Amino acid sequence: MVYSPALPPNKLILGIDPGTQVMGYGLIEVTGSKVKVVQYGVIHLKSYSNHAIKLKKIFDRMIQLIDEYLPDELAIESPFFGVNVQSMLKLGRAQGVAIAAALSRDIPYVEYAPKKVKQSVTGNGNASKEQVASMLVQILKIQPDPKMFDATDALSVALCHHYQKGNNAKKGANSWKAFLTDNPERKL
Repeated sequence: MVYSPALPPNKLILGIDPGTQVMGYGLIEVTGSKVKVVQYGVIHLKSYSNHAIKLKKIFDRMIQLIDEYLPDELAIESPFFGVNVQSMLKLGRAQGVAIAAALSRDIPYVEYAPKKVKQSVTGNGNASKEQVASMLVQILKIQPDPKMFDATDALSVALCHHYQKGNNAKKGANSWKAFLTDNPERKL
């Protein structure tokens, strides 16, 4: 019998930088400790004045990406707390729609705070978009493009998730059941 070492498992991680004007996405493939960029880009939403239409566009594009690439996990940046409450609410809705698209395909997700993402990629939780992009050029060997900062932010979210070893992934289909099991007093 010939011994054949097991190949390292492949994992596809879809990273999302939510937005209501521009939403970034980035997909990385992890094989063992090697990381390769599969796809990244942005969803332009500025031309739509109706917020509901923006949310539908986000959902539709997320489903397209998920169905085309079949990611194993979704990593998404959580909204930061800003001064403008209306902007924060809209951003939260965009994030929720992206998560709902993943859950509709039974893809587990994890949220990461912006400072956590920046810290894990650059070593500085207060890094600028330019610094994050510059680090990703070095780590992932992508071409620098100032028009794609939202996409590089999304790649950084996916990379942060890889660095965290995906330990925080929430199973979409099981999370409600697990919650009820862990909190029986909350049942109606």
